[in-house]
Amino acid sequence: MTQKPSVLFVCVHNAGRSQMAAGFMKALSGGMVDVLSAGSEPKDQINPIAIQVMAEVGVDIRREVPKVLTTGAVKESDVVITMGCGDTCPIFPGKRYEDWELDDPAGLSAEEVRPIRDEIKQRVERLLAEILMASPTPD
Repeated sequence: MTQKPSVLFVCVHNAGRSQMAAGFMKALSGGMVDVLSAGSEPKDQINPIAIQVMAEVGVDIRREVPKVLTTGAVKESDVVITMGCGDTCPIFPGKRYEDWELDDPAGLSAEEVRPIRDEIKQRVERLLAEILMASPTPD
């Protein structure tokens, strides 16, 4: 891993799961991790329910914008987390890849999205702990 590890979260629309994961990683890492998110078929805005349920736990993602997945984003990331986007993510040697099976929050109510949000937070916390343990400490 590079001096400052980087994580890319990818889902199909980059409007829900990957944005929530990126929001948690930014908030929990305190700037110790570079965070990217993207989608294989990005929507034009973040899911309003995702924004709402993240705000409930103090994480503001309302200014984020869905972005298209690029080969460059994958190349510059140490860890790539996919969430239901299948084989659309390019594979490069030496990178850590994980696929998180999570329900898509699109079209769900806040009550239905909260458990997805909470599962994402738990996974991000575990991933962050693993990344920081693997990262070299600055002198």
